[in-house]
Amino acid sequence: MGQRVVRMALVAGIAVLALILLLATCGGEGGKDGGDDEPGGKPKKPVKRSTGPATQLTVPGAYDTARGWEISDASPDHALARETGLIAYLERVKDDRFRLRTLSARSGRPDWSGEPFFPLAGPENFPRLLSVTKDSRQFFVVWSYGKTGRDSPTPTGTFVSVDIYDAADGSRQRVEVPWTGAPTVSGAGPGVLIGDGGARSAVVDPDSGEVSLVAPKDLRPPKGCVTCRQLTEVHGLTAKGLLVGGAREFWVRDGWFSRNVAPPGADRAYGVPVSLASDRLLVRWHKAKGGKRAATHDIWAVHDAASGKPLATTECRKPVIAPGEYPQAVLSPAQRYLIAGNLAFDLEERTGRCFEEADGTRPLTLTTVTDEGLAYGAMNSRGPADALAGGGVPHEVDLATGVPEPLSLNTRLPGAEASGVGVFRWTDTRDRLHLIGYVRRS
Repeated sequence: MGQRVVRMALVAGIAVLALILLLATCGGEGGKDGGDDEPGGKPKKPVKRSTGPATQLTVPGAYDTARGWEISDASPDHALARETGLIAYLERVKDDRFRLRTLSARSGRPDWSGEPFFPLAGPENFPRLLSVTKDSRQFFVVWSYGKTGRDSPTPTGTFVSVDIYDAADGSRQRVEVPWTGAPTVSGAGPGVLIGDGGARSAVVDPDSGEVSLVAPKDLRPPKGCVTCRQLTEVHGLTAKGLLVGGAREFWVRDGWFSRNVAPPGADRAYGVPVSLASDRLLVRWHKAKGGKRAATHDIWAVHDAASGKPLATTECRKPVIAPGEYPQAVLSPAQRYLIAGNLAFDLEERTGRCFEEADGTRPLTLTTVTDEGLAYGAMNSRGPADALAGGGVPHEVDLATGVPEPLSLNTRLPGAEASGVGVFRWTDTRDRLHLIGYVRRS
C-alpha cells in the first residue's frame, strides 16, 4: 500500500511538472518580447534588429547603407591608418580631458584606446588629429598648442604638444616642442612637420620622438637660384628631407632642384609646389614662353617626392585670380589615383585630367577617389569642404572615361574610403557630429 501511494505521488508530481513546462513554453516567448497584445487589444510591433548604421543618408549607389557602423559625438578630425585598417577619433572624457579611440574601418568593432589626457589648448576645443607613415609603420598623432598642460613635464612657456600613438598597438609617447606663434602641423611626409607658415620649422620623428629644429639659415637653397631666397617657405617633408620653395622655384634640402625636374613644356624657372600627399607632390608650372596656350594655361604635374621625377601631367586654364589656398592632394587607398580640386591623375597610366569647361568655368571639385578609379565631387561648390558639407551639385566620375555624372541633389559624398568602406560625416539637429561607415557593394 505504501509503495502504491508513493507511485501515485510521483505520477502526480510528473504531471504537474509537465504542466509547468508547457505553460513556460507557451508564455515564455511572449514575456521575452513583451506579450502577445498591448492593452486595448492592439498587437505589438515586432522588434527590429539591424547591424547597420541607424542613420540612413542618401549616398552614391556604390555604398550599402544597411551595412556598416556609426559613431555619434565624433571629433571634428578623424585619421586613417590604411595598413592596419583602423580609423581613429577623439572623444571627451568628462569635461576637461580627451581620449583617442580606434575602430576597424571594415567592421566598426572597437580596437585599442588611449589613456585620457589634458590638451595644452584647454578643454574648450578638440585637439587636432592626423596620421603619419614612416617606413611602412603607421602612427596617429594628436597635437595641441598652448601653455604647459596639467600632465606636462615642461614647467613654463608655450609649446606644441605632440602625442604619438603606434597604430598597431596604441603605445604612446609625448613630445613637447617649444614654439611661439600659431603653428601649422602636417603629417603628409614621414614625420610630424611643425612650421610657422614661413621658413622656420621643426620635425618630430614619430618612431624615436627626436626633434630636429631647422632655422631659416639652414635651408640651403641651390647655387644660382636668386628667387629661392625670396618668399622662402617650408612646404613639406619628404623621405629625402624638407621641401622648400621660394618665389618661383623650389628644392629638397640637400636633394633635388625643381629646375632639373620640370616636365616637358614647362618653364623650368617657374614652378610652385602646391600639395604633398605621402610621397607624391603636386606642382603648378607655368608653360614655357612661346609654347602653345602659354598665355592661358598652366601645367599641373604629379612628381615623385623623393626623386622629383614627374609622373603624370595635365593642363588647366589659368584662374583670373590666383587662389589664396590650393586644394590638398588626396590619394586612393592603393595610391594609384590622385585628385586635388578639379584635377585627377592615374599614376599607373601616367595620365591626367582637368575637369572644367574650355573657358575655365564650372569646375568639378573632387573630394574622394577609390581604388576602382571612381571619384566623387560637386560642381559649383566653394571647395572640397563645402562639397562634403552638401554644397554644390554632387557628381561621380569614372576616371577611365572622364565623364562626370550628376547625382541627386541631397546625395552626401564620402570624405574617405578605407578597407572597402566609405566614410561619411553628418551633423544632426542637436549639432552632434556623426561619423558613418557604409560598406561598398561587391
